[in-house]
Amino acid sequence: MHSTSSPGARNTQGTIAYRLVRMMIRLLLWLFYRRIDVVGRERIPPDGGVIVAANHHNSVVDAMLIIATVPRAVTVLANAPLFRHPLVGPLLRMLGAVPVNRRLEAGDDPRKNEAMFTAAIDALRAGGVVLIFPEGRTQPQPMLLPLRTGAARLALGLERAAGGPHPVTLLPVGIVFHDPGIFRSASVQLTIGAPVATADVFASHRERPEEAVRVITARLTESIGERIVEAEDHYTLGLLAVLERAWWEEAARRGEPGPASDKIAEQALAWKRRVMRAARYLGEREPQLVAELRRRVERYRGHLDEVGIASEQLGQTYTARLMVFYVAANVLWLALGLPLACWGIACHAVPYWMTGQIVPWLGRTLEEEATDKMAVGLVIYPLLWSVEGWLVWRLAGLAPLLAFLLLLAPSGLLALAWRERLGRVAGQARAFLRFLADRDLHRRLLDERRALAEELRALADRVPPEVLRHGTRDAG
Repeated sequence: MHSTSSPGARNTQGTIAYRLVRMMIRLLLWLFYRRIDVVGRERIPPDGGVIVAANHHNSVVDAMLIIATVPRAVTVLANAPLFRHPLVGPLLRMLGAVPVNRRLEAGDDPRKNEAMFTAAIDALRAGGVVLIFPEGRTQPQPMLLPLRTGAARLALGLERAAGGPHPVTLLPVGIVFHDPGIFRSASVQLTIGAPVATADVFASHRERPEEAVRVITARLTESIGERIVEAEDHYTLGLLAVLERAWWEEAARRGEPGPASDKIAEQALAWKRRVMRAARYLGEREPQLVAELRRRVERYRGHLDEVGIASEQLGQTYTARLMVFYVAANVLWLALGLPLACWGIACHAVPYWMTGQIVPWLGRTLEEEATDKMAVGLVIYPLLWSVEGWLVWRLAGLAPLLAFLLLLAPSGLLALAWRERLGRVAGQARAFLRFLADRDLHRRLLDERRALAEELRALADRVPPEVLRHGTRDAG
């Protein structure tokens, strides 16, 4: 394992091994996720000790997202059993990660986690970045578990080790997933908050460290909670996303201002949090109203899925001339890309299929699905590419093998883009045909969207303004 006390390594991009692993992580995330939004990137300090504290929903992927986002080398505090994983373990060692022994692994030997705290504090004293997941474990549902005190104890331990006040930034990060385990459908938003204030707590509770730990943990809980959308499950988050798009589209139709172009993700998060606060408030007092709104959103989403369009596509002009031009332009693109796309599909179909077969067989939990798919893919794809290359060389010779190797990556990327564009074109064409067959369908969908927005506005009027503005994690 790499030393965690080298100032030079901590204030730069990290070791060569670290940079190579981070490049691979960024590639894997770019391939797997349809979209990754990062809000508040400018809040990451360019130097000095930083404790990054994030919620934990998606096993190893959460750490991968932080490593890919933070431009500095990150010391990851990872569960000790991960170091025994045949694929993940070597990568963690290359990253210089530090094992965290939960009570189950540590048993009666407190020295195991004392070594972890010492290594993490050394890294912070050297001006490094340490990543911790203060919930203490991963869980798949979009809610925040009670935080443990590890992040606060790290900050306090740093001051003790330094023999007095030592600057450290406690940086909260909220991670919100949509379709977290589905290849090319999954998306994720990371929201980096303002640093949690700690200096005043250390100064006022110097003789009562346990009270300081409690106060800082409470502040961190509030700060992370403000940067995620909590719901009972991902299905509810999906319905909330449909409702949000309907709301903003109707706002635009009424001429009301929408989210600022440079703050779309941030304002969308704030909007969803307000709606969930209102839903929790009304759910305790008038649950039938919340249930009815949920049923109407489900019906609306079902109607959109039947037609094959998204809410934001409603209101567009579907004339025959426009659709002919749209289909012709995209068919031309698809036709030109077809040969290379077919080659990419042929080269990658078997590894893709085998990965899909192996991951369910592993029998892991929902929060490990994306991690397992990436880990299995890292083994299966190169292995089968080697077999395919060997067959090409045996059957056709050296020149075709070189062509196979040169086209392997670009053909695979084109196949992804080709398949996604084909899906969009097919959806648009199907919608046009449905609108052509039922001239009143488009109007009915618009009316349904308008009614949803009006019902949401009426429900918001039943909620006290202070709940919508602020609220709490318990009361909404």
